[in-house]
Amino acid sequence: MVRIGTLVLHVADVHRAARFWTGALGYVLRDGPIGDESPVLVPADGNGPTITLDETDSTHLDLHVADEAEQRAEVERLISLGARRVPWRYPDDANFVVLADPDGNLCCVVNTGAG
Repeated sequence: MVRIGTLVLHVADVHRAARFWTGALGYVLRDGPIGDESPVLVPADGNGPTITLDETDSTHLDLHVADEAEQRAEVERLISLGARRVPWRYPDDANFVVLADPDGNLCCVVNTGAG
């Protein structure tokens, strides 16, 4: 069964968003001070999904699965529930499949076992 691994939030300013969400949720920056374009916030106690802040990506859920077989099965299960595949330009080493829910909200089914 898929689980929410990451919430990707589209933000206008990663520094401002990081200050807000770390304060609001008690999360911390995973790799220390912001040094890239998409900082990742993690629960200080280690329990719960991560939050990735991104100025270019749209807000969506990353749904995690353990391996390729589970990814295929979960993609098909989600499609049977009303999701649809989204045309996407995938990199050669993509470990994710982009879907949209019945309302058009995006989510990625991510194989966390792939390199």
